[in-house]
Amino acid sequence: MSNAPRQFRYFAICIIFLALSCNNRRSGEDKNLVTNPGAMNEEVSGQMKKALNIAAAQAGNIDDSTGIAFYQIVEQFYKKGDFQPVWSSAAKWEPLADSLYRFIKDAENEGLFPNDYHFNLLKVLKDTLDRDSIARMNADFWTKAELLLTDGFMHLIKDLKQGRLQPDSLSLNKDSVLVDKFFIATLNDMLEKKDFSGTLISVQPKHKNYWELKKGIKKFVDSMDRRVFTHIVYPFKRGDVKDSLYFIKLLQKRLAESNCISPAAKLPDSAALATAIKKYQLQKGLKADGKYGKNIVAALNSNDVERFKRIAITLDKYKQLPPKMPDKYIWVNLPGYYLHLVNADTIVFESKVICGRPETRTPLLTSEISDIITYPTWTVPTSIIVKQYLPRLKNNPNYISRLGLKLMNNKGEVINPGSVNWSKYSRGIPYRVVQGSGDNNSLGVIKFNFDNPYAVYLHDTNQRYLFKNASRALSHGCVRVQEWEKLAYYIAGNDSILSKRRDSLKYTADSIRSWIAQKERHHIDVKNHIALYIRYFSCEGKKGEVIFYEDIYGEDRQLMEKYFAKK
Repeated sequence: MSNAPRQFRYFAICIIFLALSCNNRRSGEDKNLVTNPGAMNEEVSGQMKKALNIAAAQAGNIDDSTGIAFYQIVEQFYKKGDFQPVWSSAAKWEPLADSLYRFIKDAENEGLFPNDYHFNLLKVLKDTLDRDSIARMNADFWTKAELLLTDGFMHLIKDLKQGRLQPDSLSLNKDSVLVDKFFIATLNDMLEKKDFSGTLISVQPKHKNYWELKKGIKKFVDSMDRRVFTHIVYPFKRGDVKDSLYFIKLLQKRLAESNCISPAAKLPDSAALATAIKKYQLQKGLKADGKYGKNIVAALNSNDVERFKRIAITLDKYKQLPPKMPDKYIWVNLPGYYLHLVNADTIVFESKVICGRPETRTPLLTSEISDIITYPTWTVPTSIIVKQYLPRLKNNPNYISRLGLKLMNNKGEVINPGSVNWSKYSRGIPYRVVQGSGDNNSLGVIKFNFDNPYAVYLHDTNQRYLFKNASRALSHGCVRVQEWEKLAYYIAGNDSILSKRRDSLKYTADSIRSWIAQKERHHIDVKNHIALYIRYFSCEGKKGEVIFYEDIYGEDRQLMEKYFAKK
C-alpha cells in the first residue's frame, strides 16, 4: 500500500471507514472522530463491546468483510480487562503492537501464513493510522485494529503451540478452564512482562530438530519462486485413451509453464514431448532421458509454493510429538530413508533403511523394542498371500514350495500345498506360510520386535544390495535396517548398563555375535525397552538449509489439499 497512488489509498480508507461506521452513526452526527486523544480509550472500549456483541450474533463477523475467528475468547479477554485496549493508548500504538504486526508480516519465516492473522487488513489500518492525522482521530479504526490484533494473537499462539493438523482442542473448548490457562494467561503474561519473543518461543515445541528446521525457513522464503504451476495427476489409466490424452495435455501445459515447450492447442507428438522433457531435465540437473514417469512428474509437481506448505506441515508434525522425548529412542523417518538412535538429544548412530512401497506402506506408530530374535523365521503376512501367492497357487499348488516356503496348520504341522483346494479361497487361507531361518530368509539374520497392530518390525535383509538405491520404498511394510549390528549391540549394552545384576542377563553383545556367527536361533527379551517412533517428515533443517525428501506416499499432498488448499 505504501507505493500505491494516493487516491487508491484513500479509497481503501473510505471502504474500511464505511464498513466500520455504518452501524455507529447517528442522524446528523459522527461520533467516530475523537479530537481529544485522552478520550480515545473510552470510545474504543465502548465500540469494542458493541462489535463483540455483533460478532456473537453473527458467528464472528463484525461487518461484511471482517470476521473474528476466536471471538468468544477475545470477548472473554476484554471482559476480564473491562474492555480496555491493550495494543494502543490515547491514539498511539503500544510497542507490543509493532512487535506483533512485524511478526505477522514476516509470519512465513515461521512456517505460517500472514493472512491467517488478518495481515492484509491490518496493513491497511496501520498504514492509514500511521500516515493520516485525521484517521488517527477515528475510533472505528483503532477499534478494528485492536480486535484484529488480539484475534490474530490468539490464532497465532494456537498455531504455534498446537499446529493446524490436529483436532482444534485448544480453541474449541471455549468455556473450559483452558481458555483462561492458555489463551488469556499467555496474552496477559506477555503484556505484563513486555517480552514478545520470549512469549512466542515459550508456546512452541522444545524439539531440537523443530528449531533446526526453522533456522532454514527465512533463506528459503527469501529466494522462493511464488509461481503456482499446474499439478499433474499420475499415473494415468493404462489403456484409457481419454485419460492418457488428459495426462499429455497436463504435461504439455506444465512444461510450457517452464518454457520447455510451446503452449499450443495441438498436442505434441512423442518426439516433441521427449525434447521438452529433456529440456526440463537439463534445467533441473536431472538425468536427461526424455522419458515421462513418476520421477519427472514428481519433479514437475514439486515447486516452491508446495515446498513451503511441506515446511508448514512438518513443523506442525513436531507439535504432535510428546512435549519431552525419552532420553533414549529410535527415530525412523520414512521419506528420509534413515534411522537415528538418539541418546540425550544426540545421534549415537545413523542407519539407512528400506521402508514399504506406496502400495504396502510402512505405518506410522509409536512403540518400543521389546524383544530380539536371531536367525528368525518369517511368517508371510496375509496381505501378501492374498495379493501375490493365492492367484499363483490356484494355477500351481507347488508355487510356495519353489520359493522355499512351508505351509503349516494351526498345530504347527507341515501341510502339502498340493493337497489343498486353493480355488475356494479368496480373502485368506486357514494356514500359515512360513520361511525357515537362514541366510536366505527375507528377514536376514536378526529381527527387532515391538508391539503394534500391523505385524511390522525392524529387521536385517537378505537383499542388502538395495541399500545403495537412492529411493528405498521397496518392502512389504516392515523396516529393513542396514546397521542392524549397531542397533543390536546398543540395545544389549543398554541392558547391561542398566541392569542391577549383570550376571542375571541372559545375553550380551558378545553372545549376539556368537549366535549369529553360529547361525543359532535365539529369542531375547529386552529388559529396558527403547522407545521407537516411525514418522513421516518430508523435510528437515541442516546447517541453516531446508532439505526436502520425496513425498513417497503422497501423505503431504493429501494434507495440503485438506488444510492448505486455499493458501
